[in-house]
Amino acid sequence: MADFNRTSRIMATCAKAMPALLAEEMGALGLNVTRRLDAGVETEGSLLDAMRMNLQLRTAHRILYLLAETVITNPDELYNWVRSVPWEQYVRPDGYVSVQSSVLHSSIRDTRFAALRCKDAIVDRIRDAMGQRPDSGPEDTGSVVFLFWRDEYAAIYVDTSGEPLSRRGYRRLPWKAPLRETLAAGIVISSAWDGQSPFVNPMCGSGTLAIEAALMATATAPGLLRKNFGFMHVPDFRRKDWEELRSDAIGKRRTCGCEIVASDHDQRAVKTAQANARAAGMGDSIRFETCDFARTTLPGSGGVVILNPEYGERLGKGKDLSGDYRAIGDFFKKQCRGRRGFVFTGNMALAKGIGLRSKRRVQFFNSTIECRLLEFDIYEGTKRVSRQGSAGQDVNERPAPRRAGPAQA
Repeated sequence: MADFNRTSRIMATCAKAMPALLAEEMGALGLNVTRRLDAGVETEGSLLDAMRMNLQLRTAHRILYLLAETVITNPDELYNWVRSVPWEQYVRPDGYVSVQSSVLHSSIRDTRFAALRCKDAIVDRIRDAMGQRPDSGPEDTGSVVFLFWRDEYAAIYVDTSGEPLSRRGYRRLPWKAPLRETLAAGIVISSAWDGQSPFVNPMCGSGTLAIEAALMATATAPGLLRKNFGFMHVPDFRRKDWEELRSDAIGKRRTCGCEIVASDHDQRAVKTAQANARAAGMGDSIRFETCDFARTTLPGSGGVVILNPEYGERLGKGKDLSGDYRAIGDFFKKQCRGRRGFVFTGNMALAKGIGLRSKRRVQFFNSTIECRLLEFDIYEGTKRVSRQGSAGQDVNERPAPRRAGPAQA
């Protein structure tokens, strides 16, 4: 059976432009970062470490545990190599297995064919070893295997997450173009909010930014709500160890010690956000308001105000949104003095309408859309941001990868 203490390479994947944030999280967990890629961070550890990463990391997408790597040149070699892996140790014969893949090779015209050959090798090996073969298909709720094949380099992983970690389990009701939970967490972390001063989120939509902020303010591990992970389907899964990890995380939770306010002009959005917050256990930590964003309550002093306005790319309203961005600038200048203002947008042309000079621009990707988190210092009186500031510069610069890997897919 699988050795949960066996050390191997572990790849934590994430959205492009977020490896620096993920690397900081992993370092805080005591993990040694060995490599960064365009969309992931690598470390070394055991399946027990992978379990802890799934529970604690806020910006990771999947946690991939390396089983084997080799050089292959064609699908037959792929089949023979995959079949040589002791899959009976990692996939239950009476279970369900899905193969995900990232393949770019001259011998493969359809990446689904490579995944199929990989799946055949896995179930054939288990049938011969155990006398029974698992079911298979596209669902990622059972055992999930990830195949990476670029040129002649191939690697095979157990996807210990199964479903993406962005599926925290609290977003029961959707809303228009919602932010992925891991992206929202990255935005909150990048704001350098201290978790104690006010956090205000006008235009809250489904409430993801406010909920992720509340999870951080209460030191709630993002994986606590999840009932199912890929590692749970490994034979002899060590449930006692998992429950100990959960108990330790629960013991570190604290009462929210700050004011978090989220608002939206659409009552349906507010009801959606409230339902999601309750599902996350954060219903008492967030004050929701139905109002125009400019009428949002601004509690206390200091803190951050973060808006995620529509930016036209998905909703086809680019030309109709310029007034909203001008109004955001007025809101910042007239009502948010002494606070730090942020706007997350994928439309920099519209962002110019805010009329304030940004002191910092942080690059993100919302799916395939390149976005920026713009930071504005909103001073008392008429003081303006110095032209010697860092406006116009992007952070999260990424080093060139040293070796191909799944995070470059």
